[in-house]
Amino acid sequence: MAGIGSYLKKHTEALVKDVGIEPACELTGKSKATLGRYYSDSDEHSDRFMPVDAVAQLEAAASYPHVTSALAELHGSTLNKDSAPKNSEGGINADVIALSQRFAMLMAEYQQSIEDGIITVNEAKRLLRETVELQKVLIDMKLHLEDESG
Repeated sequence: MAGIGSYLKKHTEALVKDVGIEPACELTGKSKATLGRYYSDSDEHSDRFMPVDAVAQLEAAASYPHVTSALAELHGSTLNKDSAPKNSEGGINADVIALSQRFAMLMAEYQQSIEDGIITVNEAKRLLRETVELQKVLIDMKLHLEDESG
């Protein structure tokens, strides 16, 4: 499967798993099998992608806009949130602390994952979750810096 398709399918899977498979089925009106096809990397499903309206429904319920973020990244863009960041009361200092903590968690997860010289699928998923959490902190920090310079 082409790189872009595979990248989008991985983020589609992260979105569905963020929301939960059962709630995702309820929100979109799609079956588990249909949702699974949208992120399947098998050749027979390589040209199947989640419809934009289903992505919008799921991202409204998710903790992070996984697919929209992936699309932005593919074009060298980033997302800007319209609402105030979660840690807005702490400002930049709180962001730096949160960034340090999240990075430490990512490195601890990486160290644990690489100990045997192999990163398994489950370990990669945990690393991806930590990376997404780190990305959220960076977005909050970016918004604080834009507020201060604006």
